[in-house]
Amino acid sequence: MTRPFRVIVFSDSHGRLEYAFKALQETGRVDLVLHAGDLYRDAVALAEATGLPVKAVLGNCDKIDVGPEEQLIDLAGRRILLTHGHIGWGKHWPDKILERAREAGAEAIVFGHTHMAENVKEDGVLFFNPGSIGKPRDQARPSYGVLEISEDGIEAAIHRV
Repeated sequence: MTRPFRVIVFSDSHGRLEYAFKALQETGRVDLVLHAGDLYRDAVALAEATGLPVKAVLGNCDKIDVGPEEQLIDLAGRRILLTHGHIGWGKHWPDKILERAREAGAEAIVFGHTHMAENVKEDGVLFFNPGSIGKPRDQARPSYGVLEISEDGIEAAIHRV
């Protein structure tokens, strides 16, 4: 069996990357960085500073940046839907995004926007929000996520800096 594909996940950095760099040091080996929006330019800066591959999406605060609003990412035979989550946000959002994940064949949805960490499975689909690495709303400490992806599935964890 091959080693799991290791992904660090950030969202809602809002120009404050000091904790993202600290998280990268704490986490050790990573194969990919996912950034679920706000700010897209922070994801570009992370790629330039670390040399790591970065996949990112636009968030509601990315008024001047150009980039995708969602990405489908295939790793180790697993498909992840990456989105910020602000489009269509409301009481029917979970149903809409679950439907979008199903039509895309994704078994995980990585999102941000709320600044609150979430790691739950609903109807067999992982809803994963790393919280905010720049401006957390659920605790005083910033948070990020780590996904370990293999043929066996997706292991997800939330970490605090």
